[in-house]
Amino acid sequence: METALSLLLYTAGLKPLGEPRPLGGGDIAAAYWLETHQGPVVIKRDDPARLTGEADGLYALREAVSSLLVPNVLALGDGWLVMEALESASRSAANAAALGEGLRQLHAHTAAEHGWPRDNACGRTPQPNAPLADGRAFQRQRRLLPLAAACHERGLLDASLRERIERIAHGLEAWLPDVPASLVHGDLWSGNVLYTPRGPALIDPAVYRHYPEVDLAMLTLFGSPPDPFFEAYWEAGRPDDWSRREALFQLYPLLNHLLLFGGGYRSGVERAASTVERG
Repeated sequence: METALSLLLYTAGLKPLGEPRPLGGGDIAAAYWLETHQGPVVIKRDDPARLTGEADGLYALREAVSSLLVPNVLALGDGWLVMEALESASRSAANAAALGEGLRQLHAHTAAEHGWPRDNACGRTPQPNAPLADGRAFQRQRRLLPLAAACHERGLLDASLRERIERIAHGLEAWLPDVPASLVHGDLWSGNVLYTPRGPALIDPAVYRHYPEVDLAMLTLFGSPPDPFFEAYWEAGRPDDWSRREALFQLYPLLNHLLLFGGGYRSGVERAASTVERG
């Protein structure tokens, strides 16, 4: 075990039982399971700034919503993040509904400005969060335009598709109303939802305040939450323009995946753009 990690564990009052065991599934950071005398913990090894942003997000989620589990941060420093370990369980209709109810409660925490007091990261991609009063401007200036430009500069997005995304970004005021900014997880694909015997949990956040559809669109991008989830989340029924909003808020994660993992995601970007354009 590395000296820095051993010292961090000691400072946090955690006494290891053996060596950390690698966990699979992460594309960005290395993750480990470690048994300690105080119970099991999960350890992540990554860029210190990204880990600081993740810890900040975990603190914010734990403070905002009590009906969803969020791992407790036990120690942070020297490129290591130590968190409470959560036991996993199978998804059921009941905990899918509990996830929907919990997200609705999370998104009820609103503020006037879209953004966050600090920048963080979505995967390895820096995520600028400097606040703006208007959500359309935030989506345009902090999300769509920077990533479309980055993908184009790397040859992953041709000029035509970049121009379509720019038109979408500059046309948001024509159809998307401004709303108070909800606290969002920010990277809520299905792998960042953990079902446990105590209920659903959220892990690996990239938090900021924006439209709540940020989280819903990410959940549907690489999976399909069951009906009980949506029934619990949408008490008043699904918005009439959900398909268009879903596609809009999938553009940013699709562009990010294109930037991180290559051209296999270009067709997804094009399909989402076409859905937004059709209205």
